[in-house]
Amino acid sequence: MAAAKKAVLGPLVGAVDQGTSSTRFLVFNSKTAELLSHHQVEIKQEFPREGWVEQDPKEILMSVYECIEKTCEKLEQLNIDISNIKAIGVSNQRETTVVWDKITGEPLYNAVVWLDLRTQSTVDNLSKRIPGNNFLKSKTGLPLSTYFSAVKVRWLLDNVKEVQRAVEEDRALFGTIDSWLIWCLTGGTNGGVHCTDVTNASRTMLFNIHSLEWDKELCEFFEIPMKILPNVRSSSEIYGLMKAGALEGVPISGCLGDQSAALVGQMCFRDGQAKNTYGTGCFLLCNTGRKCVFSEHGLLTTVAYKLGRDKPVYYALEGSVAIAGAVIRWLRDNLGIINSSDEIEKLAKEVGTSYGCYFVPAFSGLYAPYWEPSARGIICGLTQFTNKCHIAFAALEAVCFQTREILDAMNRDCGIPLSHLQVDGGMTNNKILMQLQADILYIPVVKPSMPETTALGAAMAAGAAEGVGVWSLEPEDLSAVTVERFEPQINAEESEIRFSTWKKAVMKSMGWVTAESSESSDPSIFCSLPLGFFIMSSMIMFIGARYISGIL
Repeated sequence: MAAAKKAVLGPLVGAVDQGTSSTRFLVFNSKTAELLSHHQVEIKQEFPREGWVEQDPKEILMSVYECIEKTCEKLEQLNIDISNIKAIGVSNQRETTVVWDKITGEPLYNAVVWLDLRTQSTVDNLSKRIPGNNFLKSKTGLPLSTYFSAVKVRWLLDNVKEVQRAVEEDRALFGTIDSWLIWCLTGGTNGGVHCTDVTNASRTMLFNIHSLEWDKELCEFFEIPMKILPNVRSSSEIYGLMKAGALEGVPISGCLGDQSAALVGQMCFRDGQAKNTYGTGCFLLCNTGRKCVFSEHGLLTTVAYKLGRDKPVYYALEGSVAIAGAVIRWLRDNLGIINSSDEIEKLAKEVGTSYGCYFVPAFSGLYAPYWEPSARGIICGLTQFTNKCHIAFAALEAVCFQTREILDAMNRDCGIPLSHLQVDGGMTNNKILMQLQADILYIPVVKPSMPETTALGAAMAAGAAEGVGVWSLEPEDLSAVTVERFEPQINAEESEIRFSTWKKAVMKSMGWVTAESSESSDPSIFCSLPLGFFIMSSMIMFIGARYISGIL
């Protein structure tokens, strides 16, 4: 049995899929795209203040090593020779920012996650001195927002002395998560390669998406020294070799931001093909071919991929939703109405409707198509009848409504409405979510049989790299992927009514936060209040709680 299995295996390719919530390492057969084994480790998120989201870069790195080692052990248990792994690709959460010391190899601060809102005052200050309305968007395809890496680096330079000192002493290196991982995995302080690919570079606001180079004017505007930036490479070439662990000596030869990786994994290689990924956030990308298409409806223009040094660059329109799977994690960790993410489907199934309850999870403001940082999460339409099942259903609906908004914007920009939506990501295992999405979009939703398309895209890029050559990306060589299809089951009028009510809820979520109120939420303010204040507050809350419990 084992011998027969070995006989059908072609060269293998591994993929690091480092996301906001977890790290995974997956191994694919390059001839069949079959997933052979994987391992996953959840990543902690830290919230030191309201609106701040951080992660430990060293924990992220250790999780990568753990996932690689555990996956290799599983392969050996399956009697699969890990020496067949010929290349490794890296896919990563984008925009998340790390600055580290190239001498010691130590991070100089926690990774500032893409969801983080601490840079709103930085954005406000920068917006006052933008040289022309179209200066940033024309070069980067992006609006000035807390979302992107440049403002995070600017904040670190302004607020963290260790970062300031390291830059002055020429010890600092900046990178998104892909850069940090590749530098560490290829040797770190002992010859580590400091690089990124065009897709990740295009999310920093420092990269010119036309020239495919770091832009001097952009760096001067943000006052970020170019010497700390990584070298920009294509998405498919050998960057360096693994220097430790079970796969020591294997080339790292693919690198794509997670959403570009999913676009490749879904094989959206033609102009007009689109996919939507349901992860911590929700990201709809449409391939626009070799031309940049600039949105007039709140979408981003981004680099889709460049699969080789001598290959052309492809672009995409993107709609970004900050909170998708993160709302499920919030229901689990903050409200405690579920013990595991899988339970959300069971709760929603019990009621089959939100019963007029609408949930706008604007925890980090609203991204596309609004780009409204003042918004905050709200749950409205509550009655005494509302229970946790209705809230669970409303949370799933919220993901679908947000997708509808960005799909509508994309259809207006592209001029040709999508006839169906290709989907991927962990949340697509939820059948109620997928059916809701088909109902709310009123078009079919198509899910591949193997939903790990983000990792698959990174593996494809790695296996196709020059010098590796074990994976063909020629369209005629790409076998068709079997799919699960969800057709709309409600009428168009009902879909429109639900969507228009959602839009009312979105309007109510806006304008909750101003720069002044955000500053007043600084926890340090409470440190100056007298102890008596806290004692009195505690007594009031205690007495109130006893009184209420007596009534109930």
